Amino acid sequence: MSVLVSGSLAFDHIMNFPGYFKDHILPEKVHLLNVSFLVDSLMRQRGGTAGNVAYSAALLGLRPRVVAAAGRDAGDYVAALAAGGVDVGGVRVVEDDLTASAFITTDRADNQITGFYPGAMRRAGEQSLRDVAGAGVELAIVCADDPAAMRRFPRECRDLGIPYIYDPAQGLPVLSGDDLVEGLAGARALIGNDYELALIAEKTGLDRAALRERVPLIVTTFGAEGSEFDACGDVARIPAAPPERLVDPTGAGDAYRAGLLLGLTRGFPPALTGRIAAQAATYAVEQIGTQAHHYTAAEFAARFGRSFPDQPPLSPDLIPVGAGAD
Repeated sequence: MSVLVSGSLAFDHIMNFPGYFKDHILPEKVHLLNVSFLVDSLMRQRGGTAGNVAYSAALLGLRPRVVAAAGRDAGDYVAALAAGGVDVGGVRVVEDDLTASAFITTDRADNQITGFYPGAMRRAGEQSLRDVAGAGVELAIVCADDPAAMRRFPRECRDLGIPYIYDPAQGLPVLSGDDLVEGLAGARALIGNDYELALIAEKTGLDRAALRERVPLIVTTFGAEGSEFDACGDVARIPAAPPERLVDPTGAGDAYRAGLLLGLTRGFPPALTGRIAAQAATYAVEQIGTQAHHYTAAEFAARFGRSFPDQPPLSPDLIPVGAGAD
């Protein structure tokens, strides 16, 4: 199944702080904040919203095509995506800049502080989906990217008749309320964590009822507390999949989105789609790095059965076994 994944390609510099941010920030002094955190580890990993989502989508058996801009230093990254089953035909290489880079520090409570250099990503909006989408696209996801790309791609999805998931996430600080309303228009689904959806409501002036009028499916993620599918007011609460170990939460949300792509393209009901997405997310938190997890479809199906024994089992091609999958 062919899906289109637009968003960033980036290098993640992942650092772990062995304490709690809250112990080093004085609320009454935040207007002149000057703090430094001594971290105990640093790793440079391949990341970015498009790269992360596409990586897990390929593991799940989809054929994701990435639409993104990368810098002159991204050759090995693009080759690794291609080797993993990702279609990189929509990646534009910008020779006069570096690939976007994120600098992520996580404390013991899994709180994160992130700095982001956009680099070549600033050229993402110069591409057109008309030139790179290809034929047979069943579903797209518009992830955080250069603001020009995030404004352009939803409109082009509508023009091309491609259903899409709107996922502004890290792009919310630079998108206006009008930008968000335009991005939502005609979307198949909206996804964000509870904070992001609250920010969307604040910036657009749209409460949950008004959002439902514009988007048939709203997916809210709550980290370890699971997620929620709101299909025009029919709400299903989805539990998280239990991790075998908890190492780093970075990238869990992107892996979740890959599971959402699988469920929506296959027409699975929310209860099943959400659990597949939750299982995909759990693999990510068990490794350092957003593209360090590996599994076969058969391994995923077996673990899904252990995580959710109350659900119909999945076959090795990730199709529910027997009747009553809803």
